[in-house]
Amino acid sequence: MRKSLAWLFVWLLAGACLCSGQAQPTHFILLGDPQIGMYSTNADFAQESANYEFAVATVNRLKPGFIVILGDLVNKAGDPNQIREFKRITTKVDASIPVYLVAGNHDVGNEPTPETLAAYRKNIGRDYYSFRAGHVYGLVLNSQLIFAPEKALREYQEQDAWLRKELETAKDSRARHIILFQHHPVFKKSAREPDEYENIPLERRLPLLDLLYQYGVLYVFAGHTHRNVLARDGQLEVVATAPVGRPLGQDGSGIRVVTISEAGLSHRYYEFGKLPDKLVNLSSPSL
Repeated sequence: MRKSLAWLFVWLLAGACLCSGQAQPTHFILLGDPQIGMYSTNADFAQESANYEFAVATVNRLKPGFIVILGDLVNKAGDPNQIREFKRITTKVDASIPVYLVAGNHDVGNEPTPETLAAYRKNIGRDYYSFRAGHVYGLVLNSQLIFAPEKALREYQEQDAWLRKELETAKDSRARHIILFQHHPVFKKSAREPDEYENIPLERRLPLLDLLYQYGVLYVFAGHTHRNVLARDGQLEVVATAPVGRPLGQDGSGIRVVTISEAGLSHRYYEFGKLPDKLVNLSSPSL
């Protein structure tokens, strides 16, 4: 019960405040797309539960400073059984490890509406917010609002206005690393690549990138692709992490470990069969 309540406190309030005075984390872990229900197309979630249980056990063993779950928490938006299973397993994360959740298209719908957003916020929590963890200033966005804002235009505009204000706050905080976490990679190969299902449409991508460049954001971590993707534009690095759930590429299910240093971030993806014994400092990014 203590673990459940402690995790729930972080989960519900992470978007409402910035936590200062925390110990300086040296690592954090990214979990991509648990997507409870995907393997069997919503018939059951036995495989996803096994994978996610193993990922959580690994998090508890490695004890990172925090974890971010990069969206598509469930496969069918609003499904009460899938949501219940996701919560059941997530409450097993050690109470000392903050958990930050990202909304994906399978959580709020491919074309989010005020109703689907309200349901997500009721069942899961905030869909965009910020957090502070030592030298890291984390910005969590609902990228589905950027991908398809048409049915929730006011919500998209409110998130955009919030982001602009929050970037000012992040800059004034003198945080060493301002990091964006969202479900979609901004781009997969190049900043001006054509629109597709797995990136942000160019019409809204370029203004977003201008903001990131203006405020010195050097890292965007995402999920969505169900395989590992690494792309750069100048100093900006965009990383999509393969899933905890069902993979759709050559990389198996696993987790990404990120090392925080004064010089920047380094990261490595580990398939479940190749997990590290302990957290070590990484010298360079690796898929």
